[in-house]
Amino acid sequence: MQLTFATPSLLFPAISLLLLAYTNKFLAIASLIRTLHDRYEQENQPVLREQIVHLRKRLNLIRLMQTFGIASFLMCFVCMFLLFENQHLAATWAFAIALVLMMVSLALSLGEIWISAGALRLLLKDFEKGSDKP
Repeated sequence: MQLTFATPSLLFPAISLLLLAYTNKFLAIASLIRTLHDRYEQENQPVLREQIVHLRKRLNLIRLMQTFGIASFLMCFVCMFLLFENQHLAATWAFAIALVLMMVSLALSLGEIWISAGALRLLLKDFEKGSDKP
């Protein structure tokens, strides 16, 4: 495979969009935690506490997703620098590492989605309990 400057630069738009999506998720969850915390302070409902616990897990995962995404971005720059320096073998390794880091970021994103679904199951279970009442 011939690695050129264009190869790592192909990841730039994808990584940028992923980081934007991760940041939007982070901000939305942070806002939701603040809202749920205020409600928990007033109502002291156990389901709110469980939701906040799930949201904390999601925030931690999103932080890791962002970290691996940024590391992937940096490795693309390292790859381009190594290509500039005619270090093709090292550039190939840097690009491979960038791809692996992006795969880890995406795998963490999948885990975050599963946790999100778990939090929604908690809400649905609470709703179903409430609908049994006359």
